[in-house]
Amino acid sequence: MTRPLRFIAGLSAGAVLLAAPVAADTLGDALLKAYRTSPTLTAAQAAQRATDEGVPIARAAGLPSVGVNGGYVQNAFGTSNSLASPERQATGQTALTIPVYTGGLVRSTVLAAQTRVEAGQIGLRSTESTLFTAVVAAYMDAIRDEAIVGLNQQNVHVLDVNLQATRDRFQVGDLTRTDVAQSEARLSLARAQFQSVQANLIASRENYIRVVGSPPGALQPPPLLPRLPDTPDAAVEVALKQNPTLLAFQKQRDATAFDVDAARQRRLPRVSAVFGGNYYNYLGSLGVGTGVRVGQDALSGTIGATVNLPIFSGGAVSAGIRQAQAQRTAAVEQATDAERGVIATTRAAYAVWRSSEQVIQSAQQAVNANKLSLEGVRAENSVGSRTILDILNAEQELLNSQVTLVTAQRDAYVAGFALLAAMGQAQAGDLGLGGGPLYDPVAHYLSVRRRVFGVGDDTDRVTATSTASTPAQNAELTKPLDPALDTPVDSNPHLTTGEHAPGR
Repeated sequence: MTRPLRFIAGLSAGAVLLAAPVAADTLGDALLKAYRTSPTLTAAQAAQRATDEGVPIARAAGLPSVGVNGGYVQNAFGTSNSLASPERQATGQTALTIPVYTGGLVRSTVLAAQTRVEAGQIGLRSTESTLFTAVVAAYMDAIRDEAIVGLNQQNVHVLDVNLQATRDRFQVGDLTRTDVAQSEARLSLARAQFQSVQANLIASRENYIRVVGSPPGALQPPPLLPRLPDTPDAAVEVALKQNPTLLAFQKQRDATAFDVDAARQRRLPRVSAVFGGNYYNYLGSLGVGTGVRVGQDALSGTIGATVNLPIFSGGAVSAGIRQAQAQRTAAVEQATDAERGVIATTRAAYAVWRSSEQVIQSAQQAVNANKLSLEGVRAENSVGSRTILDILNAEQELLNSQVTLVTAQRDAYVAGFALLAAMGQAQAGDLGLGGGPLYDPVAHYLSVRRRVFGVGDDTDRVTATSTASTPAQNAELTKPLDPALDTPVDSNPHLTTGEHAPGR
């Protein structure tokens, strides 16, 4: 599949849940908002910057180091011989240490740190993918639940009209008290169900705020997804090569190989060149009272080498080797587990996507058939060949098929996007997000990997936003129902007056 996908740029003209309003939020808006302000993503970016610093920290062990010490001593008691014990003394020492040979330890730790940086960069792509999948699910949940609320609101209205018609016909002797009771019971259940789906819509909108960072407006239909693989095996083949979660685990596994090397290299000798300087000054207190003139200060320098050869460490080095080996084994197993998870997730997403596509086709046929069925049952009831219960059942079957349709449309889109994510094709660079440049973790790494001076303030990068000031959500509808889902109330006078109906 060609990358980048950039499918957000074009909106779909078909296969949508609701009719597009004049002005509304888009899926691209939601994805960009989450990308810029999600604390999940900004925290992952900060964590990656912290991981980047592991490389200069590891390199520092192989670079020269300079230290300076200073001190001042004042004798508390007087002495009879200031030549032997001056009253005051100021000292200063400086040392320059240059590692000459570390047995490969520095090289291994630097390679391990670099590999973890690469793993973190890939893991950041995985975080983006996971966030975008959550945004798509929240976006589609809000659309689906608003459609279901609209359908149930419409159902309550239809059943209310039916009840009024049933009562009218009962008054003229067309129907029985049982017919009225059946209509009342069905309307009461519809109202209860309406309250339930309203709560679901509020929950979906609150979850949208949690994921995106702001309340949903009148959400537009999502764009068409790009062409997906024809078989689950084709999807898995791509996922095993591009899934960022799997690739990150594999990089973490590779880093542990360098950890094992570093642990073994701690048994080898380390050689450093050392250059030192010493300065002392007795501050005029040396030789006071003796009549002897002596120098009050002196400066000296040293040069040499140090050799550190571990002979016995109480088992710490051996334990470190065993620990590193066990951690490598764990990393290898975790990479295998991640591979299993990617395969299962990809196949499951593919199955849900294909199944939902088939459900959409069947549900569309069911909606059309149930509409015709309801019209027929109403007409037949007007001439006495169908009961009120038949009308109520037909209306319920139509509602059920409509809910099944919008639910399947949501499931198909979310599963399709999840399949893209499992295949490693749902990251910020794939979606064609506008709103300025994308975050580049490589740029930060390149800026710090060889830095030896400067600190900076990473808190300047904080961009995540709080949702404490967002209003509590309600279940108000933001747009009319898709005309394809509309169910007009039958206002045929035969239905409401019982004209031409046989006596009951």
